[in-house]
Amino acid sequence: MPVIELITKINAPIEICFDLARSIDLHRISTSHTSEEAISGVTSGLIGPNEYVTWRATHFGIKQTLTSKITSFERPYYFVDEQVQGAFKSIYHVHKFEAENGQVTMIDHFEYTSPFGIFGELFNQLILTSYLRKLLLKRNEIIKFYAETDQWKLVLDEHNYL
Repeated sequence: MPVIELITKINAPIEICFDLARSIDLHRISTSHTSEEAISGVTSGLIGPNEYVTWRATHFGIKQTLTSKITSFERPYYFVDEQVQGAFKSIYHVHKFEAENGQVTMIDHFEYTSPFGIFGELFNQLILTSYLRKLLLKRNEIIKFYAETDQWKLVLDEHNYL
């Protein structure tokens, strides 16, 4: 099972970082190059405990859908989303947030299992793990940019953070 771990340092309040990471609207912005859209479940705003979202996107020239559910949640420290339906055998994504001296460390732990046995494993090694890492890095860059500037106010209600 491939595992991708990323650490992103963000100079912003932990609550803003946490909420940007669970924002459906920001996710859509960060994946605009794949034409990703939320088509059922929570389709805008913030996703929360035991809620799900179904995404439709184009990857490798193929339209795909993936439904994930928030299976663990403690604001503003961590949440977990897991695939409940989609092209993968499994996806387990831990989003963890730690604040120290005004800086947030955002930690992604992303595990997935591809279908198709040995062919899936070969595809992981040659293409998929690198592709997914780039998607996650792009997403984290967008979260960091929005959190460290006033851009976060475009996707979050600023009155919740005063």
